Amino acid sequence: MEFLIRFLISTFSMATPLFITAVGGIFSERCGVVNIALEGMMLTGAFFGVVGCHYTKSAWIGLAIGIVCAGLFSLIHAFISVRYHSNQVVSGVALNMLASGLTVFLLELIFGMRGTSERVETIPNCSAMIGLSDKTSLVFKILDFSPLIILGLILVFVTHIVLFKTVFGLRLRSVGEHAKAADTLGISVPTYRFLGVLISGLLAGLAGSYLSLSLVGAFRKDMSAGRGYIALAAMITGKWNPFGALIASLFFGAAQALEFFISEPVIFGFKLPTQIIQMFPYVLTLVILAGFIGKATAPHDLGQPYNKEEKL
Repeated sequence: MEFLIRFLISTFSMATPLFITAVGGIFSERCGVVNIALEGMMLTGAFFGVVGCHYTKSAWIGLAIGIVCAGLFSLIHAFISVRYHSNQVVSGVALNMLASGLTVFLLELIFGMRGTSERVETIPNCSAMIGLSDKTSLVFKILDFSPLIILGLILVFVTHIVLFKTVFGLRLRSVGEHAKAADTLGISVPTYRFLGVLISGLLAGLAGSYLSLSLVGAFRKDMSAGRGYIALAAMITGKWNPFGALIASLFFGAAQALEFFISEPVIFGFKLPTQIIQMFPYVLTLVILAGFIGKATAPHDLGQPYNKEEKL
């Protein structure tokens, strides 16, 4: 029973940055903008979350700074993709490379270190388990998990309501399904696409800040380690639905959690390298995409730049 509880907590801990990022990706792709740059946005949020914590001595302010910086970073993708009608995939890949190099440069510039920053728990008034102070609920301390996990689950429900139960969600989805028709009805396609990409950046920043401040307790070079791409896979597997993305993320989170419980895998008497377990989440991503991507129908205008002058 104790093992099961520990495994479930580890699964949710590993899945949280995935489904928060996947939910952000849904906002972007539902409005018609492919967002490969989620990986770089996560990395930006992770870095500036630690920087904010370092200078303000507050994990929560650091979290807010990480979210805002990732949101600003996402606007680059919005300008390139929406304003200048450039290739969205190329823009996303370029931003991922930019985030990787920029965070390493700033890491050495700010902290004077290469590869990793100072530990968050060494900063006064901060903790590696963000928000866990003397005033934090005893429940979180006993179960040893971050309140941000609960926040992430709440965001899944809120996203479902916003997308499928509000006028804003209807308009956002309409510009991703048929931008010309939405424009004819007076809906500003660029505005909603900017908002969709911005929201995706803010949520990816939240996931990245959770990763550095809560899950790891420091910033490390390229610490997102492909989680942005796995979040995209979870989003596609979940058919661009928040609950579907959550379920897919939990599968990937469980695969990552196995690494903590199986240190020396043995099959038919042969001891396998630990790297086999580390590879498992990424192999699972390929298997699930190969099995389910054909059944997932993307928004009709996803990846198609919209130029108002050409609508007629």
